Amino acid sequence: MMSEKKLLSWIELSRSALSKNIAALRGLTNGKLIAVSVKANAYGHGLSQVVRLLTDDPSVDYVTVHSLEEAEQCRGAGWNKPIMVLGPIPVSLAAAVLELDLEPVIFNRQFLDRLGKIAAKSDRQVKTHLKLETGTHRQGITEVDLPAFAETYRKYESLKRPYGASMHFANIEDTTNHEYAEFQLKNFRSLLAVMNALKIRPDIRHTASSAAAILFKKTHFEMIRPGIAVYGHWPSKETYLSYRLKGGQNDLFTPVLSWKTRITQLKQLPPDSFVGYGCTYRTTAATRLAVLPIGYCDGYGRSLSNRAYVLISDRRAPVRGRVCMNLTMVDTTDIKKVKLEDVATIIGRGNGESISVEQIADWSGTINYEVLARLSSLTTRLIVP
Repeated sequence: MMSEKKLLSWIELSRSALSKNIAALRGLTNGKLIAVSVKANAYGHGLSQVVRLLTDDPSVDYVTVHSLEEAEQCRGAGWNKPIMVLGPIPVSLAAAVLELDLEPVIFNRQFLDRLGKIAAKSDRQVKTHLKLETGTHRQGITEVDLPAFAETYRKYESLKRPYGASMHFANIEDTTNHEYAEFQLKNFRSLLAVMNALKIRPDIRHTASSAAAILFKKTHFEMIRPGIAVYGHWPSKETYLSYRLKGGQNDLFTPVLSWKTRITQLKQLPPDSFVGYGCTYRTTAATRLAVLPIGYCDGYGRSLSNRAYVLISDRRAPVRGRVCMNLTMVDTTDIKKVKLEDVATIIGRGNGESISVEQIADWSGTINYEVLARLSSLTTRLIVP
């Protein structure tokens, strides 16, 4: 693997931080099954790298992905435990469920029927998870739909009944008022009763995202499906506040990811010099500018123009001018002894100073999920202790 000394931009993944976060979640769940979400390139961390790390952790029972392509990558990275596919699989590709030994989440009866036929011909049993609509109104089936799905399950010995039943909370992160989450949980229990009456009772139930897993034990059932918390980030400020108000500890999670680059040019600018496209920044004094080889194609958003900071020599250097597709300029005038190819930390911690994903999200007017998910898959990921 290439050393960071030969790279101009790279992402570091902390093995110990990932293990700590999983242990923290495990400690909240009293031994429930844990299914770590690795969708969206493992929340920007690198799917194959994270899967390899999870393979070494016996406490992780499942990984969850959104797509068939992600499931294939997981198998290619050496994951031989269960994979749950949360998103749609084309009906024409239903055979891949058997080929890759997957557990699809079901919300499409045509797909379920096709899967039952293929499994029956192969004399195989397939585990599926029925997605119940409780109030998010994305993927999921309603009470009206359940009898038809039950009929399809009973039609095929290869299916019998769903192995799991699931739902997803719509408003558990962005508020400290959890009435709607309680409403959805009530709906979930009601739909489970209907499933029982239709004789398609699931073996396991799972509803808990990171926020639900952190805040509400009654959402844990037999399995939790954490995502962003595994990577060391709180789902929202409101989730953190709710947890702390309940007496929870401050250091529950540690960020796994750091992003670093190198200065590829230093230049002296006189006063009244414009920087970057659109002439959006103008120097007011002599300025030493550093050019960094990262931009919005790497996931460093254009919305950070003239707003964000990076760390150089453990000090904050402000972004000047517009973030470009491949380049970003920062002001190093007040930082001593800066030289070519010095490291600049885009996300991460220095000596007494840090730039967090959450700060970048605030500067960008978005959420930490998006900042992470948009990190380019082309940037080299390095696993560090």
